[in-house]
Amino acid sequence: MNFLFHMLLSGADDQILVGNFMGDFVKGPLADRFPERIRLGLALHRGIDSFASRDDQFQCSRRRLDPHYGLYRGVLIDLFYDHFLVMEWDNWSDEPFDRYLARTRSIIGQQQAELPERLQKLVPTIFEVLLPSYGTVAGIGSALERMSKRVVRSNPLAGGEAELLRHYDALRDDFRGFMPLVRRFAADFVAAESARRTALDHAGEDRLLKKQ
Repeated sequence: MNFLFHMLLSGADDQILVGNFMGDFVKGPLADRFPERIRLGLALHRGIDSFASRDDQFQCSRRRLDPHYGLYRGVLIDLFYDHFLVMEWDNWSDEPFDRYLARTRSIIGQQQAELPERLQKLVPTIFEVLLPSYGTVAGIGSALERMSKRVVRSNPLAGGEAELLRHYDALRDDFRGFMPLVRRFAADFVAAESARRTALDHAGEDRLLKKQ
C-alpha cells in the first residue's frame, strides 16, 4: 500500500501513474482490461514489487523486523519507505510535496472511472488523510491501524510503527540505498516496454500492408 512510492516512480506519464497507483487493487491478466498506458502502469507496479522482492536492501529491511510480523513485514516496510520518502522528499523530487499531492489527485480524479470501485471509495482518504500524514511516525501508526481493521483475518499490523522507531536509522539507510536502484529499474522498465510495444505495433502495420 505504498501509494506514494509507486506514484513517484511512474515518471511524467499520467496514465502510467494511474495504473501504478491502482496496482494493489487489480489482480489477474491485464490484456484488454484497461487502456494501453494504464496497463503499462499496472505492469510497472508488478515489476517494482518483483524487483523489491529480489533486492538486497529491501530484503535486509524486512529481516530487521521482528519475525512475529511474518509476511506482514513487507507491508510494514512499504509504509516505512513511504515515510522516508516524505521525510526526504526534496532529495527525490523538484516539485513541492503539497503541490505534488494536489496534482496527482487531480490526475487520479480525471481517470476515476478506470479505478476499481473499492479504490474509488478510498481516494479521498488516501489523499486527504493518509499521504499527508506519512511524514510522522504517528501518521504511519494511524495508517497501520486503519489497514489492520480492513484485513479480515487477525493480524499484527496495529502498533507496527514501533518497529520503525526501533530500527529507524538502519531502515532509513536501507531506503537510501534502495531508492536509486528502484528508480533506475522503473525508468528502464518503462523505456523497454514502450519500445517493445512500439515494435509490435509497427510489425502489425507491416503485416497489414503486406496483405493489401
